[in-house]
Amino acid sequence: MTQATGSPSPRGAAVGRGIGIGLMYGLWKPRVLGAWRVPASGPVILAVNHSHNIDGPMLMGTAPRPVHFLIKKEAFVGPLDPFLRGIGQLKVDRTTVDRTAITHALGVLENGGALGIFPEGTRGEGDFASLRAGLAYFAVRSGAPIVPVAVLGSTERRGRLISALPPLRSRVDVVFGDAFEAQEGARSSDKGGGGRRVGGSGRRTRKALDEATVRIQGRLTAHLDEARRFTGR
Repeated sequence: MTQATGSPSPRGAAVGRGIGIGLMYGLWKPRVLGAWRVPASGPVILAVNHSHNIDGPMLMGTAPRPVHFLIKKEAFVGPLDPFLRGIGQLKVDRTTVDRTAITHALGVLENGGALGIFPEGTRGEGDFASLRAGLAYFAVRSGAPIVPVAVLGSTERRGRLISALPPLRSRVDVVFGDAFEAQEGARSSDKGGGGRRVGGSGRRTRKALDEATVRIQGRLTAHLDEARRFTGR
């Protein structure tokens, strides 16, 4: 498929994954659990809790596939702008309906890629307590399965050299959960070779999206609770 101008580059995301691996494993000690639950191919949405700035880079460096993250536009400043674009990340304006970001994110899924989303919309307690509707929209619209991801330990202690970061060489747990559909009983339609799935078959009414959001929140919260019990964090 021809890539649209300005759309995120799969090759760039692969480069970003390599950088993430080097940085995250070089500076900290990630313990990755359940990575096998991420589908090896085809569209997938990784829904990540968000309590620290390193959560996104940590997932990029520990996920088994390159990830295109939706990142707030405020992060695209100075030299970070071309860098983030170059590694296949997506700029989103959280103050409005950013149709360009929506188009690019759906394009990632249509091309069989992995889309990373912080469902809470911004950094907070990282407990999935308040979800925005964007995750449900992308999942229902694309038919892509959702894999919940819990990043634990990034906020437990402050580093001595850089207080804004976890202590160097400290352990951060990244726990992947079982993939699930946004709408119960929904299935994606298969429209092409290479295992690529595009086009959700579920309803996209406001009520349907609200119901999907409630379902998603329940699954994400349950995964986070289980990950905390399993890791003791």
